[in-house]
This record gives sequence, structure tokens and C-alpha cells, in this order.
Amino acid sequence: MGILWTILIGFVAGLIARALMPGPNPMGFILTAVLGIVGAVVANFLGRTLGWYGEGQGAGLVASVVGALIVLFVYGLLAKRKA
Repeated sequence: MGILWTILIGFVAGLIARALMPGPNPMGFILTAVLGIVGAVVANFLGRTLGWYGEGQGAGLVASVVGALIVLFVYGLLAKRKA
């Protein structure tokens, strides 16, 4: 159930992150969802690495949004570099 919860929270986090920081270019719905899921995974990884979450605990919505914002920022830097 943990991975499904991460995907669901990540999806919502991606939508919120795109609303907070629109990004360099228009993204589709699928890429926004992937961005949020990757952000949730990043938040889970960082939280466990820093000792904020124990084994079996996952990042919440706020941490996932922060993770999605980090991923969106990095994506924006890479997109500017390509152009």
C-alpha cells in the first residue's frame, strides 16, 4: 500500500507544485503527474536519510510538494540549458 499512497500523494503534489511554480514551459498532464510522483519519492528518500521518517513511514503532502518543487526547479534549469 505504501507505493500506491506515494503515487497518489505525488500526483496531488505535482498539481500543487505546478500551481505554485509554473515552470519554464507548458507541461502536459502526464508530465505534471510524473513530476509530483518523483517529488514524493525524493521527499521519502530525503526524509528517511535525514531520520525524519522511520521505516514504513512515508512523506506527507507538504513534504511531497516541497520535493516536487525541487524536482521542478531542477527540470527548469535543465530545460533552460537545452534551449
